[in-house]
Amino acid sequence: MIEMRKSGDRGIANFGWLDSRHTFSFGHYHDPMHMGFGPLLVINEDRVQAGKGFGTHGHRDMEIISYVLEGELAHKDSMGNGSVLRYGDVQRMSAGTGVMHSEFNHSATDQVHFLQIWIQPAQKGIPPGYEEKHFDSTSKQGQLRLIASADGADGSVTIHQDAKLYASILNGSERIEHLLAKGRTAYLHLIRGQLEANGKRLSTGDALKFEGEPRIAIGNAEAAEFLLFDLPY
Repeated sequence: MIEMRKSGDRGIANFGWLDSRHTFSFGHYHDPMHMGFGPLLVINEDRVQAGKGFGTHGHRDMEIISYVLEGELAHKDSMGNGSVLRYGDVQRMSAGTGVMHSEFNHSATDQVHFLQIWIQPAQKGIPPGYEEKHFDSTSKQGQLRLIASADGADGSVTIHQDAKLYASILNGSERIEHLLAKGRTAYLHLIRGQLEANGKRLSTGDALKFEGEPRIAIGNAEAAEFLLFDLPY
């Protein structure tokens, strides 16, 4: 089964300083038909105005991944970490038993555009942890680049869930095929551009759920960048 999630059907939160699109129920947006997909609970596409951001707040028992698309995202947390993330940077924060953090637009003039992703961990009550790595465009061009996994394979960040997150940049005649093992599902989120996956045409912000599909064939792309989640049922 393949199910389309259109960009324009996502939840909207606009507070002036923040313009966000919610793939799944989050905050004031509640849709019983879109409460997550397996352990994947949140994909928020956030645009934060210059100098603004999320003040110090807490999380627990969640794997939180930030994927920066444009601009500069400043992060500080109660574990003593502090950094500025830019395009190509991937940050993983395991909230575990509890962590406080803040996220702000580091620029005084330009917006920051990023995806915030929440994945439910396989086990509660783990110690909090933090990791960030850079994945340049070349490593994603025309192929699936593993950026998050349970074992940190291929230099990916380590998440506490049996899930794999791939990033890719695709254009023109380039094609990608991904095989799904029995008992696995997948979620494809198109960050920008256009592409075709298993005969379905997607535009910026669209997504596809895959259940019971043995393979995912992706191609016919136009300046496309996307994320592909390989997930347990």
